[in-house]
Amino acid sequence: MYILALCGNLLIILTVSSDSHLHTPMYFFLSNLSIVDIGFISTTVPRVIMAIQTHCRGISYVGCLTQMSLFVIFGCTDSMLLTVMAYDRFVAICHPLYYQVIMNPNRCGVLLLGSFLLSIAELLLYFVAILNFSNCEDFIEISNFFCDPSELLKLACFDTFTSNIVRYCIGALFGLLPISGIIFSYFKIAFSIIRSSSSSGKHKTFSTCGSHLSIVCLFYGTGLGVCFSSSLSQSSRSNAVASVMYSVVTPMMNPFIYSLRNKDIKTALRKILSRAF
Repeated sequence: MYILALCGNLLIILTVSSDSHLHTPMYFFLSNLSIVDIGFISTTVPRVIMAIQTHCRGISYVGCLTQMSLFVIFGCTDSMLLTVMAYDRFVAICHPLYYQVIMNPNRCGVLLLGSFLLSIAELLLYFVAILNFSNCEDFIEISNFFCDPSELLKLACFDTFTSNIVRYCIGALFGLLPISGIIFSYFKIAFSIIRSSSSSGKHKTFSTCGSHLSIVCLFYGTGLGVCFSSSLSQSSRSNAVASVMYSVVTPMMNPFIYSLRNKDIKTALRKILSRAF
């Protein structure tokens, strides 16, 4: 799964960078999403593979915080990029005449930088809460295969009420906000499709939005599965399975969803393969 994720996302990056027809805001954000997905899955899986080979499940305090930091940064950036891509589709479909003006290179760069800065802000909130557990015990057991921020938050030296408040605040700011942006964008897109009388235009709209919607459903569906499984079930095995779906399966499936459902990507891939062979 790790090799498939690396190869698939690297292929998307290579395809977008090598084909001039794909040098548009939509594919600019897609290639950056692939870069983030590589970082996201590389944060957890190589450490798990090493633990399996060495039969050592321990991780140092600094190593755990480093893994958690990278996981939060890549995970939040992934979420924000999906929201930015939904906004890009909204502008392209609802304001096509102003698309090049609104989604100019400078604005695309600002949106990308803003996604990264918001992920740093989320990390700082986690640090404020989680750094408290360093004074609790010398040895802490985490019920997951990596340093999951939600698991570490449970181990912080807070009472349950305070821990839940911190968790809900982070979830509202960095979970509800991106989802609301995506829902609003697609509500506007759906309203625009209903008003459109062209059947070919509707088909093109569905084809361009279908890939992104599939990735959104996969990412947030598995993410919500992790939240519900951790809150409703005390089983560490079920939590770990849900985390695998969220942190491993999603980055692996993203490039294949886009390559199989996107006509432009498939055309560019054929060109690359024809030149190679």
